Amino acid sequence: MDLRLPIGGLFGIFGAILTIYGLVSNKAIYEKSLGVNVNLDWGLVLFIFGGLMFHFGLLAKNEEEQAVLTD
Repeated sequence: MDLRLPIGGLFGIFGAILTIYGLVSNKAIYEKSLGVNVNLDWGLVLFIFGGLMFHFGLLAKNEEEQAVLTD
């Protein structure tokens, strides 16, 4: 089992939750961070990172299956 698959899924889920929270939360709580919606920003970063990890895990899995089929 490639660790990139569960790690990608975990980061993707956490990123989606944080992104949704950043979109629906009250804008007044971001006054302490100079008006920057850090939940939205980091949620997107986590979501993209999770998607990349999951994608590379699937690519490696497909390459491994192709190598087994050609042998």
